[in-house]
Amino acid sequence: TVTTAKIADGAVTSAKLSAGKVLQVVQTAKTNTFTTTSTSFTDITGMSVAITPSSSSNKILVMCNGVIGNTDGTSASTMVQILRDSTAIHIGDASGNRSRVSSFMFTGGGSSATRIVGQVNNIFLDSPSTTSATTYKLQMKVSGSTGTFNKDADNANETRFSTSASSITAMEVSG
Repeated sequence: TVTTAKIADGAVTSAKLSAGKVLQVVQTAKTNTFTTTSTSFTDITGMSVAITPSSSSNKILVMCNGVIGNTDGTSASTMVQILRDSTAIHIGDASGNRSRVSSFMFTGGGSSATRIVGQVNNIFLDSPSTTSATTYKLQMKVSGSTGTFNKDADNANETRFSTSASSITAMEVSG
């Protein structure tokens, strides 16, 4: 039996591990809200996480969750995309004029549609092929009106409405 005291620091590298082992986990949690009226993708404040892979052959499992809404109750979308540094990842295929996103919600159906929320629940195994610090983050845009993150779009201060918490997690997995 070899005890950990007998193993020199740095002796067990990720290259010596079998594939699929979790090597490190980093997470950022967000408990406040975010809104935007931008029709171009803009960073969601507090929804980014940085990780430095120990080997370029390792993968990063990215998980993010949150709640999105839109103040337009008739016909508007709130859209979210995941980025690795400045590159959008885990987005839909190109299809005409449609936006390529990771998650979205669409209102439509009268004034009560501002009480509709969409879920951001994305899990994606990324291959960044680097040992440099890598930042994963969420961006949001709207087709119109005001998009909300971590809350419904109705601003009524009533117990039936709520705010929520969200997070973005990156796990290095041996390749």
